[in-house]
Amino acid sequence: MKKFFALLLALVMVFALCACGETAAPAASEAPAGDEAAEAPAEGSAEKAPEDYTGSLVVYSPHDADPLNAGVEMFRQAYPNIEVEIIAAGTGELCQRIVAEAENPQGDVLWGGGADTLAAYTDYFAPYVCANDDVIGEAYKASDDLWIGESPLPMVFIYNKTLIDEADVPTTWEGLCDEALKGKIAYASPAKSGSAYTQLCTMLFSQPTLDEGWALVEKFIANLDGKIQDSSGNCHKLVASGEYAMGVTIEKSAVLYADNPDIGFLYPEKNSAVPDGVALIKNCPNEENAKLFIDFVTSLDCQTAQNADWARRPVRSDLSPVGLCELSELDLGDYDFATAATQKEAFVEKWNDLTVG
Repeated sequence: MKKFFALLLALVMVFALCACGETAAPAASEAPAGDEAAEAPAEGSAEKAPEDYTGSLVVYSPHDADPLNAGVEMFRQAYPNIEVEIIAAGTGELCQRIVAEAENPQGDVLWGGGADTLAAYTDYFAPYVCANDDVIGEAYKASDDLWIGESPLPMVFIYNKTLIDEADVPTTWEGLCDEALKGKIAYASPAKSGSAYTQLCTMLFSQPTLDEGWALVEKFIANLDGKIQDSSGNCHKLVASGEYAMGVTIEKSAVLYADNPDIGFLYPEKNSAVPDGVALIKNCPNEENAKLFIDFVTSLDCQTAQNADWARRPVRSDLSPVGLCELSELDLGDYDFATAATQKEAFVEKWNDLTVG
């Protein structure tokens, strides 16, 4: 009997050693440092393959249709069993929709919109540290993790060379008040467009005081001659079509006309480069999939493709923008992010008062 138990104990030890050897073996298949697969996965993804993720995802986004659809299609290919629905509208409209749906959220993630606008609605977002957090600089994410920057956006003046001499295109915000340009500038309402709100704040902060900034904005409004667009996406198109001599827009829209000899753009003095952001909607119905999406749009693959195909600046520190100048080459002003975020309602109300009056 003692010999039997001794034999049994020996067999147990042999099986235990074999089991330990089997668990150590997969270490050889780990992805090399710097590989996309080596980035931290979303919650739970360590236990799942991409095809194991199922269910739905509702993406709210103000992005232009082409980069928006391209990014979502890349996500669908990566996670083929997640059904994605896109709700496209202006940043202001989408944020108001999120507020209205707060008791019963219908969307899962907001992809796009200036971070200064997102920061004004953080009561309706949930914190999330994305898988790519370590390659996103502190200036491009909220300290409380309620939004994450995904693409810095310098502002530009776009112009139609058949309607205005390049020498007459202003290079400063003050230059937009030149009476020779009255009624010839395409600009969207900051009440409806996140990028237009950033442009408004950039104009305000370009002056020594806010009072002086509002004096400049009042002159600018008069020079618009009552012509204010409902969507920032219309501004560059109206300039390209010849309806307006020039417009105020974002870099990613202007560079779409790089091959058009009639269209040019320039970066004004005292510019800003507030990032577009992405945020997890609080109490959203598909939280796991929303986190996967946030990880994806900040991933190496998606950021590389968005830059190469749609001239969107990557926010990742391990990617340099292709076909775009470095931010360090621009004359960036002192953009007061905190004021832009906390005073959004007051600033928009004042804008509306000035335009109605």
